[in-house]
Amino acid sequence: MAKLTDAAVLKKRPDPNKRIEIHDAGGLYLVIQPSGAKSWAFRYRFAGKSRKLTIGGYPSTDLAHARARAAAEHVRVQGGADPATEHMVASTAADDFATVAVQFLQRYAKPKNRGWKETARLIGLIPDPTNPSDDPATFVAHKDGAVKKWGHRKIADLTRADINRHLDGIVDRGSPIAANRVFAALRKMFGWAETRYALKANPCDRVERPSAEVSRDRILTDDELKSVWVAAGELEWPFGPFVQLLALTGQRLNEVAGMAWSELDLEKKLWTLPRGRVKNDKGHEVPLSAQAIKVIRSVPKVAGTDMLFTTTGDSPISGFSKTKATIDEQSGVTDWTFHDLRRTLASGMARLGINLPVIEKVLNHSSGSFRGIVGIYQRHSFADEKRAALDAWGRYVAGVIDGQTTTNVVPIRA
Repeated sequence: MAKLTDAAVLKKRPDPNKRIEIHDAGGLYLVIQPSGAKSWAFRYRFAGKSRKLTIGGYPSTDLAHARARAAAEHVRVQGGADPATEHMVASTAADDFATVAVQFLQRYAKPKNRGWKETARLIGLIPDPTNPSDDPATFVAHKDGAVKKWGHRKIADLTRADINRHLDGIVDRGSPIAANRVFAALRKMFGWAETRYALKANPCDRVERPSAEVSRDRILTDDELKSVWVAAGELEWPFGPFVQLLALTGQRLNEVAGMAWSELDLEKKLWTLPRGRVKNDKGHEVPLSAQAIKVIRSVPKVAGTDMLFTTTGDSPISGFSKTKATIDEQSGVTDWTFHDLRRTLASGMARLGINLPVIEKVLNHSSGSFRGIVGIYQRHSFADEKRAALDAWGRYVAGVIDGQTTTNVVPIRA
């Protein structure tokens, strides 16, 4: 029998009356349930008996990965291992959703992704404010997250209906894009769990992404930027200066929200972001313009915390949607996001004659001009160019606010 192909796996149809198993090679089988759900199984013999190990659902586990897993398990069997029994012991030891979520973070997300804490938040776990730690085992369930809903349920009992109800609830709260992010995180987690726990199928399979997304190119006009700035200035600390620093620095939302006094050197006009606080695992220095320094000096220092923007003293500010709604109402500017302020800075710098490599360094991008081999050999820090660029942008924003904008500046070359 010929080996399976990707096209053949996709086209195989279920039999409504029975389960189908189609052999590929090396003990790998495609299993098709009467419901249409597809998964992969590895069959082998151990101690004279036939054994079966489920190694993943389709399409979250594709043909190539299924073959690689089957080949690896075959080598283990040849060495005397019994993978199916090992899997059964592991899956019965602790397979409730909360425990699996913690193990997923510890064994997969944290070692592979510097942004793993955002993944944790998406599946419903956040750091305990009373016990700051980087150990996912110390995290607590978020009140609206999946862990709060399903924490004590067996992961194998969760269904496609559970996933859809959870995502629908997020959409109904007015956060369709957030629902997409939660879906992606849950799908990744269940895909990982398929290889370790007794799941017949990934409940995220055949679940549609909750909302369509289009690439945004929204840039605030000078008039809109002024209106947003003025509206932010009317907000009480901490949200007003937070929004203004987003506009002046162009850094990411959570990076500005988590700004700490210990990261700032106001004499040197420098903000130093450590690796653990940035998206791309690269420590980042942000020169501060005179306008940014002025905003920072307006922020009160709260006893007992190193954070500039906090309402609890234990964690950075949140509730950005409420702040955004207030600014929309007061400014009259709509259909924009806080991330659009970052895009507005980049576009504005380009209009000021600042070269793309300098803009990318300001934004701490690892793509574009610095991806691949160029990024390996390009070690120039662009410190002077970044400072000149952010100073020019600060002066431009000040001109926008005062009604005296100008683009007559000397281009800053890389």
